[in-house]
Amino acid sequence: MTTASARPPAALPTGPPAQPSRPPAQPPQLQVQSLGARPVRKFTVDEYHRLIADGFFTRDDRYELLDGYIVQKTPRGPIHDACLAQVRRILSGHLPRGWHFRVRCAVTTAESEPEPDLALVRGAELDYAARHPGPPDTSLIVEIGNTSAGDDRTTKGPLYARAGFVAYWILNIRDLRIEAYSDPSGPDPAPAYRRREDFVIGQSVPLSVGGAAVAPVPVADLLPPQPARP
Repeated sequence: MTTASARPPAALPTGPPAQPSRPPAQPPQLQVQSLGARPVRKFTVDEYHRLIADGFFTRDDRYELLDGYIVQKTPRGPIHDACLAQVRRILSGHLPRGWHFRVRCAVTTAESEPEPDLALVRGAELDYAARHPGPPDTSLIVEIGNTSAGDDRTTKGPLYARAGFVAYWILNIRDLRIEAYSDPSGPDPAPAYRRREDFVIGQSVPLSVGGAAVAPVPVADLLPPQPARP
C-alpha cells in the first residue's frame, strides 16, 4: 500500500484544505515531514474525523488513516471479495452469542483508523453507532491478502501490534496459507507480534473469541481452492 494524501500532494502541503468560512487550525503538536521532494503531513484521529464530517472525501474515495497518514486503500479483485464473503460466513458459524463481524469497517486506535477486511467485536451492531470499536472491543482482526499480503504484514501488522489487538490473521491467498499473529508488543519503538504461526491446507487454525478457544477451523474452508495443476 502506497502512502498518499487525500488530495494530490501539492494540495496538502501543511494541513487540510482551507474552507473560506472556517479556516482550519494546525495544532502545534502535528509534525510536517518531507517524503523526498513531496510534503507529507500527519493528521490526528480527531482531525481525520473532522475531514470526514466536513465532506472532504467523496463517496468514491477509498482512504484510511495509518499512523497519522491518510493512505489510499488497495483496490480489491474478485478473488479477494469472494474469499472475504466465504471467511465471514464460515467463521460466523462458530461465534458465541454477543459477538459479530464488521466487514471493511473502521477500528480506532490512538493514531490510526484502519479499515480491516474483518473485525470480530463484542456486543451488538448498534453499540458502535457513536464510535468505532477499539482494541478492548476486538478479539480478531483479519486481512485478506492477495497482492497486498506484504503490506498487511509490514505496515498493518506493526500498527495492530502497537495498538494491542490481541490476534491478527492474514489470509495469504497467493501462498495458500493463514498467517496467525498473537502476543502483541503494544507501544514499542519497534512494535510487532511476538508469535507467528502459519497454517496451510490440510491443517486447522484455532479460533479464540474473547480469550476462550472456540473451534479449530480447517484452512481449506477459508482459502480459495488450489489451482488445478496442468
